[in-house]
Amino acid sequence: MTETLVTAPEHRPTTPVLRPDGPRKKRNALRKGETFWAFILIAPTAIGLGVFSIWPTFQTFFFSFTTWGSFGGHTWSGLTNYLQVFQDPELGQSLINTFIFTAMTLISVPLSIGLAALLNRKGLRGVSVYRTLYFLPVVTLPAAIGLIWRLLYNGDYGLINWFLGLFGIEGQHWLSDSSTAIYAIGIVSIWSSVGYNMVLFLAGMQSIPSDYYEAASIDGAGKIRQFFRITIPLLTPTTFFVTVITVINSLQAFDLIYLMIGKDSPALAKSETVVFLFYQKGIIQGQGGYAAAIAFVLLALILIITLFQFRVQKRWVHYG
Repeated sequence: MTETLVTAPEHRPTTPVLRPDGPRKKRNALRKGETFWAFILIAPTAIGLGVFSIWPTFQTFFFSFTTWGSFGGHTWSGLTNYLQVFQDPELGQSLINTFIFTAMTLISVPLSIGLAALLNRKGLRGVSVYRTLYFLPVVTLPAAIGLIWRLLYNGDYGLINWFLGLFGIEGQHWLSDSSTAIYAIGIVSIWSSVGYNMVLFLAGMQSIPSDYYEAASIDGAGKIRQFFRITIPLLTPTTFFVTVITVINSLQAFDLIYLMIGKDSPALAKSETVVFLFYQKGIIQGQGGYAAAIAFVLLALILIITLFQFRVQKRWVHYG
C-alpha cells in the first residue's frame, strides 16, 4: 500500500489590497457633495438677485425703448427716449446737482480718516462712547434723519438759525433757497456717512503692524510724520474702497432729496438729482419709457466712473 504525501497549501497573509481608483472615487464623491451644498447655500441669494435685480434690469432696458400710454400700455419707439435724454436741459441740471452732491460727500473721506485716527489713540477715555455716538446716524432711518434736519434747517424756528443769531448772524431758509439747498443736504449726507467710514478706517488702522511705528520711533519720527508716512499709505486700500462706495451711493442719492426738499419746493430745480428726476418722470408724470432711459444713462455713468477709479487706483493704492 503506497502512501501519498499531501502538502498543505501555502498560507499567505490576507492583507487588504487597495484598488488604485479608490481614493479618487472618494475625492470625487466629496467634491460632488461639497458642490451640491454650495449650490444649496447660494441658491437663496442667487434667486433673490435674479428676481429682484437682474430681471428688472433687463425689463428696464426693454422699457427704455418704449413709450407708455395713460393706462400703462406701451408701444415700441426705438431710440426716441435716448434722443430726448441728450436734449433735456432738466437732465443736464440734475447731472450738475448730482456731481455737486457727490463732490461734497467725498469730504467725508478725509474727515473719517482724521476721526478714526483720533479714536485710535491709546489711553483715550470713553472711546467706546465716542465710537457709538459717531456710528448712531448709520443705524438711524434715513426718514428720521431727513425729518429732523428739516426741522433744524427751518428758517422760522430752526435751531441752526437760532444758534447763528447768538453771534449776530442772520439765518435764512436753507432748504427753500435754491442757492443753499443742495449744500444743506450735502452736509447732512456727510454727517450721516462719516460714522460708517470711520469704522472702516479704524479697522484698517488697527490692522497695521505695530513694528512699523516702533521702527519709526527709534528713527526719531514723530506722531504726525508716522501718520503721513505710515498710516496714510497703508490705508490706501481702505481709502479706495470707501471712495468707490461713497461715489456710487452719492450718484444714486434720492431719499434725503425727497424728504428734505419735496417735489413742490421752489429750490427743487437746483437740488434734484438724477434719481429724483427718474422718480418725477416715471412715477409722478407717468413717462415710464423716458424714466427707464434716464436710469440706463445713470447706470452707464456709474459704470464709467467706477472703471476709471479702478484704472487710476494702480497709481496710488498700495497693497501689502
